Amino acid sequence: MQRGWMAKSAHRPLPTTGALTGTLEALAFFRDPTFAQRRFKRHGNVFETSMLGQPMVFIQGEQAINDLLSQADAIDGWWPKSVQQLLGRHSLANRNGASHKARRKVVAQLFSTSALMRYGPSIIEMVDDLADELKNATRPVPLASKMRGFAFSVIASTVLGLEGTDRDEMFLDFEIWTKALFSIPIALPGSPFAKALKARKRLLERLRKVLSEPINCQGGLDLLTGSLDESGIPLTDEDLVEQLLLLLFAGYETTASALSCLMRELLINPPIEAWLREEIDYLSWPPTPQLVSIDYDTTNAPRLDAMVREVMRLTPPVGGFFRRTKKTLVVDGVVIPANRVVQIALTASNRNGIGDLEAFRPQRHIDNDCSITLMPFGGGERICLGKSLAELEIRLMVVGLLRQLQLVVIQDQDFTLQQLPSPFPQDGLLVKAQN
Repeated sequence: MQRGWMAKSAHRPLPTTGALTGTLEALAFFRDPTFAQRRFKRHGNVFETSMLGQPMVFIQGEQAINDLLSQADAIDGWWPKSVQQLLGRHSLANRNGASHKARRKVVAQLFSTSALMRYGPSIIEMVDDLADELKNATRPVPLASKMRGFAFSVIASTVLGLEGTDRDEMFLDFEIWTKALFSIPIALPGSPFAKALKARKRLLERLRKVLSEPINCQGGLDLLTGSLDESGIPLTDEDLVEQLLLLLFAGYETTASALSCLMRELLINPPIEAWLREEIDYLSWPPTPQLVSIDYDTTNAPRLDAMVREVMRLTPPVGGFFRRTKKTLVVDGVVIPANRVVQIALTASNRNGIGDLEAFRPQRHIDNDCSITLMPFGGGERICLGKSLAELEIRLMVVGLLRQLQLVVIQDQDFTLQQLPSPFPQDGLLVKAQN
């Protein structure tokens, strides 16, 4: 009894910034990349603020994150209203409980080991095509844009079987849709959100068309044919089409961001590129088709793995993810009331600790000099389904490009990163291939 009383008395009240309407906090959040870090320094690893009238708790650090995610029955997934509306009410992202688990199990079939083996040859061909394009370019090429096109083509063509005009037009709409995901959800004429809603309508129409056509076996949609949820009820087309929209986003934006940030680090840090090339030069290209998912894994390419990890640590493609508390919780000794939105602040958390955590140093992951548990694809029961595909794409692209050409970055450009919806080089990372 005494022990329980002492534990309870050790719980601390939730620190707060004192923001009421949250208007200034929201402006600071979108404009200041160090928004969370500055407030963590002032209030500790758990604090509450307000964002446009929405109370929001920010957390960082392994203890706080583990405390939250280990209480899966006490938390739900949550997204801002702009994301909720643009993804749709049927989307996995907006479902919780049994409904979420059932559909997650169905969609996961698209990312099984056997599915990745099926996708491998197409991804390799896309990497080779980009290498040839870069070799033959007569003027500097914005590599970040090429990474976006590549990532979208993988999920749209390789997984969903889209080709030609359908894919290219969908890409244009997807860029419009993506830019408004974290915007103010007011559909004023001509606003980014209004444009995104129209783009969403066109995207859904194209996806319905895909579902209505015979499976061409080029993508992975046949893996979903006749899928049942845990109640034995077939997924409706409206349900499935919104899952595909989510997959396009999850398999595109984050992968493109990770690739762009990784290539940026290589190109602006020649010693790091030289260090990685020492390993890459001994890797074969293309990989063995049957071993495409393991040829460049941690065992066979430890430096490449460390490079990917460090990019995900310093510039995670998603700066944080959200949960909502269903009851009062204690997180890192701090009491968080029920019905609070909690943001797990990955960017701030990955830089919080002892040592040179603000520096880009991939060697730390080989030297076991990094105690941070990385969660670039989220964590807990809602970890990103496309994690394995994203990792495969990144490894294939890096090895494929570095084995086939030497890129030179154009110096007179802005290398800083825009942060929303994901980190990307401001000027597009202009490069040229060296003869």
